[in-house]
Amino acid sequence: MFKRILIANRGEIALRVIRACKEMGIETVAIYSEADRGAQYLELADEAYCVGPARSADSYLKVDRVISAAEVGNVQAIHPGYGFLSENAHFNEICRTCKIDFIGPSPEAMRRLGDKNEAKQIARAANVPCVPGSEGLITDEAQALKIAHEIGYPVLIKATAGGGGKGMRVAQNDLTLKSGLQQAQTEAQAAFGNPAVYLEKYVEEPRHVEVQIIADHHGNVVHLWERDCSMQRRHQKVVEESPAPNLNPEIRRAICEAAVRLIREANYTNAGTVEFIVDKHGNFYFIEVNARIQVEHPVTELVTGIDLIKQQIRVAAGEPLPFRQEDIKQTGCAIECRINAEDPAKNFMPCPGKITQLYVPGGYGVRFDSHAHAGYTVPPTYDSMIGKLLVHQPTRELAIACMLRALDELRIEGIKTTVPRLKDILGHAAFGAGKVDTKFIERTWPA
Repeated sequence: MFKRILIANRGEIALRVIRACKEMGIETVAIYSEADRGAQYLELADEAYCVGPARSADSYLKVDRVISAAEVGNVQAIHPGYGFLSENAHFNEICRTCKIDFIGPSPEAMRRLGDKNEAKQIARAANVPCVPGSEGLITDEAQALKIAHEIGYPVLIKATAGGGGKGMRVAQNDLTLKSGLQQAQTEAQAAFGNPAVYLEKYVEEPRHVEVQIIADHHGNVVHLWERDCSMQRRHQKVVEESPAPNLNPEIRRAICEAAVRLIREANYTNAGTVEFIVDKHGNFYFIEVNARIQVEHPVTELVTGIDLIKQQIRVAAGEPLPFRQEDIKQTGCAIECRINAEDPAKNFMPCPGKITQLYVPGGYGVRFDSHAHAGYTVPPTYDSMIGKLLVHQPTRELAIACMLRALDELRIEGIKTTVPRLKDILGHAAFGAGKVDTKFIERTWPA
């Protein structure tokens, strides 16, 4: 087992990894930018090193500085968390070249699955359903028009690299396809340094269902059931839950087994998430693999009782998984609400600033994962998420009631947050009935 780990991240996920390591008797080395200097969670690490100024491109994304901190800190492994360098195959490779274990999949598996076009090829080889579309990348406008006419409008233009909705456009006809193609390529080049896109049939009113998996270096691959992440705004998840409501047990089993097949085909190890869309007829299609821990991983932890961060570390250290597929059960219902420093009344405008008061809800089955505290200043430089409010109850009805109570109890003063909109969502009849799709927020509360 590792004796010392560097956490190549910040905020909530850095604190989450520090806590897991402390319970495992592992020392931790944290890194921080000038914007995060003095953050309270850094005091919980055994050592902390500044890696640059506020801009992530000059600090958290600086591979040489992160590696230097790891070498000065004398660590055996690096946990990348989510975001930043977590899905950077080049960084993964450099870690291993420097004889530092990367807590995640191999660079090769990360590279193959990070390219959405190649990931779809792997999925097809594993007999996993994919959305009809181009067999490869789109090379010109004429090819795009030909494929769109074959599969029928509407179609979705998607960047082969990256995520978060960047390089993605929906086209309803030839005119919007031509303009959308150019826009998507330009946006993908700016965001990921790769303008390549592909085309697929746009599934209307889709649900977003993802499967948590973990695989060790001894040939064991298991799924930890599914999460429903349909409640999104501009392709960013807002509310997540497990089990997915109104999902036929046969489809649940099939989607989870498909995720395991794909992961085996990719020769993937460590934790990851296989994402699918499910149409209104119950058909499911592969979207992509997130080769890292997800923001919403605690939802799975609550319903399975398995600490995913600890399992990531153990797998990276070469230990076999301590459980088999038949040992993993879904118990009760868990819901997560992402608490962002944004003003929903002003089209979710970011609201950085000082938190003057923070009162955290409690009670049976309530969990709040956050690095924020009274007196903490939310910087304008990074993602606006300041915490994750989670509940776990025996039934979905009880979980919704508990979450509404917890949201009402949560007090964050000094800045605007998304709590009012989250109350609207959890109290909406459609959410209560489990009848939502990925466009529900935009339809119900237009900007």
